[in-house]
Amino acid sequence: MTSIPKHPQADASFFKRLWIYQSERFPIFKTALLLVVFSAASISVSAHLGGRNIPSFSVFICVWLVTFIIFFQMRACDEWKDLDDDTMYRPERPIPSGLISMRFVLVTALAGVMVAIGLSLSVNSYLLLPLVLVWFWLGLMTFEFFAPDWLKAKPLIYLVSHMMIMPLIDLFITAAEWMPQAGHPPAGLWLFLALSFVNGCVLEIGRKVWAAESEREGVETYSALWGAANAAWIWAAMCSLAWLLLLAVGFSVNAIWAVVGPGTFALLAVVFVAKKFVESPNAKQEKAIENVAGLWVFVCYCLAGFAPFISGWISL
Repeated sequence: MTSIPKHPQADASFFKRLWIYQSERFPIFKTALLLVVFSAASISVSAHLGGRNIPSFSVFICVWLVTFIIFFQMRACDEWKDLDDDTMYRPERPIPSGLISMRFVLVTALAGVMVAIGLSLSVNSYLLLPLVLVWFWLGLMTFEFFAPDWLKAKPLIYLVSHMMIMPLIDLFITAAEWMPQAGHPPAGLWLFLALSFVNGCVLEIGRKVWAAESEREGVETYSALWGAANAAWIWAAMCSLAWLLLLAVGFSVNAIWAVVGPGTFALLAVVFVAKKFVESPNAKQEKAIENVAGLWVFVCYCLAGFAPFISGWISL
């Protein structure tokens, strides 16, 4: 058996190794910023759909922290689930190469359970229901719904089943607003949940549209599955579907005119990046798709969450 190369920083101090781990596998600041916008937009949309005032800042902070914990738990579950494949095909990654231990990652994720429960209880005791639903689905994902071979042989079903966690997380976030106020979701919230599902697909596909030179044995990508050009256009098509849902959300919160312009401009940028990749599928354009996928999602939630305020200011 071929020995796994030791990470060059494996003997560094714990905090330096932890910093390297987060930069490679869970970029704290980038993730935190995206989740700030995601959480704020979700609460804002729920409140505007229900015709209610925005809840207190403390509610937002609690929900944002719980969402951050959930996303780290998702990363930890992926690390555990993919350890064998990483050891065989991606031994340079932090855990196989000995930079950080699997035990530390899993213990940290488990410790987050109690923190998340405490924060949720501080908002509303019934908030534990959607939180447990998120964890239940995460557990199913981690064990590949107890049918790993069948699921991996059907990539589209795999994608849909795993991205379903996004609207479930969004249901938890919005519940922090509608549960204490009304006890049931506001009409039209399903559009925003659908937007979260599609944007999850945008991120997932966007990070796996690779140039031929980047493809690696044992790494499943959508470019290998569909072909590089088809994968890029499918990614752009998912962004287009997200754009339609964004417009529907904007209409539902009476802010369509604050959404349509910037949203359309962002979509044109997506199409331009996809076209550039199709014309020249190289590592630079591959990275551009991944980066723009993140920017697209960021813009979507900014527009969905803050357009109602902009529309209100304009009408004054």
